[in-house]
Amino acid sequence: MQEYKRTDIDKEQIRPLAERMRREGRQLVMIHGFINKQGQMDVSYDYAVEPAIESYHVVGERELPSIGDIYDSAATWPERELNELFAVEFQGLDTSKRLFLPEDMLETQGRGQIMVLPLRELVDKNPGGEVK
Repeated sequence: MQEYKRTDIDKEQIRPLAERMRREGRQLVMIHGFINKQGQMDVSYDYAVEPAIESYHVVGERELPSIGDIYDSAATWPERELNELFAVEFQGLDTSKRLFLPEDMLETQGRGQIMVLPLRELVDKNPGGEVK
């Protein structure tokens, strides 16, 4: 079984960490984002550091530096996804084209309007208990 290590970091540590991991030949596994129970944005940078996955979390920030120039598409795709779906701004990231949403949706709906809610929240919002 693979070990998982979580470390909380400040946004100023994102780029130096990515540069060090790249120098050491570590793979960027994924960049994830979610709204935590306190209602804060939680963005994690997961790196393969055998035998573990080391996950570095930045909590409560909506503006972060991009690491796309360090990890290429392994970083730019999830950064663009988080920008489009959660309105997280990545400094230096080209967001001129959409990944999923129609080009005009953000103008009519606002930024970060498409979020996946836990099933429980969908059921709680429906008084009959049915998931629609």
